[in-house]
Amino acid sequence: MNSIRFVDTSLRDGSHAIKHRFTEEQVADIAGGLDKCGVYMIELSHGDGLGGSSNTYGFSKVNEFKLLEIASQKIKKSILTVLLLPGIGTIENLKQAYECGACAARVATHVTEADISAQHIAVAKDLGMMAVGLLMMVHMASPELIAQEAKKMESYGADYINLADSAGFLMPGDVRECVEAVRDAVGIPVGFHAHNNIGMAAANSLAAVESGAVYLDATLRGLGAGAGNAQIEVLAGILQRTEYDTGVDFYRLMDLARSAVDPIMHRPQVIDNGSLMLGYAGVYSSFLLHVYDAAEKYDLDPRDILVELGRRKMVGGQEDMIIDVAYQLTKKQIVLW
Repeated sequence: MNSIRFVDTSLRDGSHAIKHRFTEEQVADIAGGLDKCGVYMIELSHGDGLGGSSNTYGFSKVNEFKLLEIASQKIKKSILTVLLLPGIGTIENLKQAYECGACAARVATHVTEADISAQHIAVAKDLGMMAVGLLMMVHMASPELIAQEAKKMESYGADYINLADSAGFLMPGDVRECVEAVRDAVGIPVGFHAHNNIGMAAANSLAAVESGAVYLDATLRGLGAGAGNAQIEVLAGILQRTEYDTGVDFYRLMDLARSAVDPIMHRPQVIDNGSLMLGYAGVYSSFLLHVYDAAEKYDLDPRDILVELGRRKMVGGQEDMIIDVAYQLTKKQIVLW
């Protein structure tokens, strides 16, 4: 029986969906609950990673390092994990996260920029942490190029490579090609992170597993940016039926989603028009709430903004450009179609 390791990102990607308003009590309940469910890794940080709490990305209600300390006290078996995007998070942030109990760091870059992860992966390894190389927006590169970038991260010391369909753009066939290309190119495990913007998160996650992925990102109730992530309790059921060993308690995950996540959701993680356009246009999922704010400010259809962002191939870290694009649309400086 093949073993799959779940990486739950409810306390990181899920932060986008609640505008980074996690409280100490919510983190304690979710982190402790996931640990008892047998989830392998639990990721916690601002939605945009360490250092993301800012005017650009939105301020967290509670300092992320305080939340890490709380989670570390509740976690007994799972690996407490943080996300770091070089340029947003710093090496000092990483060291502080380690001091607060984080045992793994996922260092994330745009799919063609793996070279900027070298220093941060090296520091994580020096600290004794598990280090993961995470390539975002993988739909924007060919499988061959993705494999080349993954090999760089492997050479820097990454323990596994994670491929993120950050826009929820890929189809199952695309996922198979990407995962297989990286699997064949590196000597370390491969993981996959799905978004559900066009309804493919579960199918894409299963395609990743069938193509050799060992790690799967997911969240309780699918809590995450855009239409959300792959839903961990759904994947647990699917993989249990298909005889993969995930090591998690399926019923307990369902109960935790109902008791700890349902009450804090601002809205169900449905594929609404905005989320659908993220996947259609290939736009970074965490852009959505920023786009809604810009559309309201300039009295625009958010779909028009998303199409233009996709045309410009905007990537994570360029949230400040959303306002510029919206302003230009009001001045009719852009041809939409």
